[in-house]
Amino acid sequence: MFTGLVEDVGHIAKLTTTGGTRRLIIEAERAPRELKKGDSISVSGVCLTAVEVTPNSFRADLAEETWRLTSFSRIQEGALVNLELPMKADGRMGGHIVQGHVDGTGKFLGLERIPGADDFWLHVDIPAELERYVVYKGSIAIEGISLTVAKVEGTKVTIAIIPHTAEATNLCSLKPGDPVNIETDIVAKYVEKMIGARSTGAVTVERLVAQGF
Repeated sequence: MFTGLVEDVGHIAKLTTTGGTRRLIIEAERAPRELKKGDSISVSGVCLTAVEVTPNSFRADLAEETWRLTSFSRIQEGALVNLELPMKADGRMGGHIVQGHVDGTGKFLGLERIPGADDFWLHVDIPAELERYVVYKGSIAIEGISLTVAKVEGTKVTIAIIPHTAEATNLCSLKPGDPVNIETDIVAKYVEKMIGARSTGAVTVERLVAQGF
């Protein structure tokens, strides 16, 4: 389990394909020092297994489905990726519950500086099937970053980004149209299941009250 608090930004040092399996070698300054073979690590929001580790790099293998269903489809050598090690049992829960299980890919629309401030507006278009899990002031993980939703307009989600987040993640390296990994709040999915909502049904206050929530 992760918290969505990015600990390091690495870059793709090498990308190869062998027998249908894509292999990433990721170089980073800090994260590899705490890894050992077989450990999990979040790479831009995707939970991967480190299969080889050196003091400044690690290798991870990608299944075809992982490549196809995540933002890794745009990955090239040199691309920046957000890194987070799993949360320790005695650690603080600084972000929100992030599993590293990507629900879908959204589209990066832009990072816009807020007039008169040092902060930014992050604009992302999310898949229509994920819209029901995203609420104002709710949590969402984008590229593995725990963020708070500032505005929802259909499938367009806007988030306020402080300068530290812009500088300490891969957000500034993205271009409009780039796919980004989206993981919605796991709590919303459990609530939907418990009230028996279907994919075409809306989770409303009235339905929650009727179910005793």
